[in-house]
Amino acid sequence: MKIGFIGLGKMGLNMVHRLLKDNHEIVVYNRSKEQILEAEKLGAVASESVEDLVNKLEGRKVIWLMVPSGKPVDENIDALLPHLKKDDIIIDGGNSYFKETITRSGLCKQKGINYVDCGTSGGIWGLKEGYCLMYGGNKNAVEYCETIFKSLAPENGYLYCGESGSGHFVKMVHNGIEYGMMQAYAEGFEILEKSQFNIDLTAVSEVWQYGSVVRSWLLELAHLALTDDPRLENIKGFVQDSGEGRWTVQTAIELDVPAHIITSSLFNRFQSRQDESFAMKMLAALRNQFGGHAIKKVDN
Repeated sequence: MKIGFIGLGKMGLNMVHRLLKDNHEIVVYNRSKEQILEAEKLGAVASESVEDLVNKLEGRKVIWLMVPSGKPVDENIDALLPHLKKDDIIIDGGNSYFKETITRSGLCKQKGINYVDCGTSGGIWGLKEGYCLMYGGNKNAVEYCETIFKSLAPENGYLYCGESGSGHFVKMVHNGIEYGMMQAYAEGFEILEKSQFNIDLTAVSEVWQYGSVVRSWLLELAHLALTDDPRLENIKGFVQDSGEGRWTVQTAIELDVPAHIITSSLFNRFQSRQDESFAMKMLAALRNQFGGHAIKKVDN
């Protein structure tokens, strides 16, 4: 399939690479030309603007947005709509707030454009392992795009969640759960690190991957982080949050759901910006390992 792709950041460029490897034809646009050149080297077709990108697509057009949530999404939609025709499709593959997605879908529907929301999980490892995709929107539009989802995801790794907003809603809750899992690992490793025993944390993170009930991909990433820096001495315990945890907590409050763990995990990230701790270093290391998120190095 010929696809327009806007946004060539850490995940976006890898997604383009995976689609190209599965013989899709990709027309790319990005605000920074450096990433466009990287995509060209992989086999993508470059464009000079949003309008140029749309003009290089034929027939029913499909454009995947992989840009930060909020204003960048709205700016790209505003740039796209004048150049699209009835039944064309915009896919928002970023971490947009589901309520904003519903509003955007309504705006696009007024112009006859399909707006598909696709929660995307996999981080910087997605190129190799594939991306777990959770999407919502018009059933006809998502069925038309199934070959894209199939190429990006591992086997059984994509799911139609329902009406507009449902894909981003499921991804929001996914990230809220992720907050809690990461916090539990971080606290557990701090208990080990502060004990009277001289415990090899790297070895523990490895042995727990074999038969243990706490084994997971996050634990594998913890092992990678500890292999690189056994006491995480080169990482500051500063942990950013990108919005999904806050939205999950807000939604839990609206639905009268007592989400103690996710809420506590969110506030621990706020705490990390005030006090240094090994647990916060572990959280920072895990985010860097699975998503390539920036870490703050200790000044020497």
